[in-house]
Amino acid sequence: MSNTMPIRSLPNATLLGLLLGEATAAPLAGKSLADLFNLRSRPLTIRETGADDRSERILDAAKELLARALSEEMQEGEVLSSPDKVRNFLRLRLAERPHEVFMVLLMDVQHRLLADVELFRGTLTQTSVYPREVVKLALSHNAAAVIFAHNHPSGVPEPSQADIHLTHALRQALSLVDVRTIDHIVVGGNALPVSFAERGLL
Repeated sequence: MSNTMPIRSLPNATLLGLLLGEATAAPLAGKSLADLFNLRSRPLTIRETGADDRSERILDAAKELLARALSEEMQEGEVLSSPDKVRNFLRLRLAERPHEVFMVLLMDVQHRLLADVELFRGTLTQTSVYPREVVKLALSHNAAAVIFAHNHPSGVPEPSQADIHLTHALRQALSLVDVRTIDHIVVGGNALPVSFAERGLL
């Protein structure tokens, strides 16, 4: 029956079986997909799920393909037309990181994605971000607009006062070279990422 049912109708266990083989997928069937694809701030290790290294590679490959597919879509169309696409892309890239990562999405005048760059890495609780380097990055890609993003390894995506002050400083520096700051998105584990623009913080 599974050969004729639409993929979207298949249970998780069957889909995992298609990727990994039924025997390997069996111990994973009851696990959270967010854990299997490392979308939480403290994901399960693959050995906690009972799978082997090959299974981990396959799941990581599936996740990477999804992130690349979203990136391609943002390169071909206006990024701002689909906020959920941006959030999903950033969760795939940042949610599992054990340390803070500051990322910049660089866009052209039509707000199509030019590049996504992990510009700074920090500790469990903070990252040093330098406006000069952000401006240099934007100019090197001839970007017209940017979206900032970073993760909170704690799993709580609530912006801090330091995040707000930094965003204002970056926005001011970029405005001097006619680069528009569209948003700053904070990712925290499997929680809904927080948008500065939607919160009125820009």
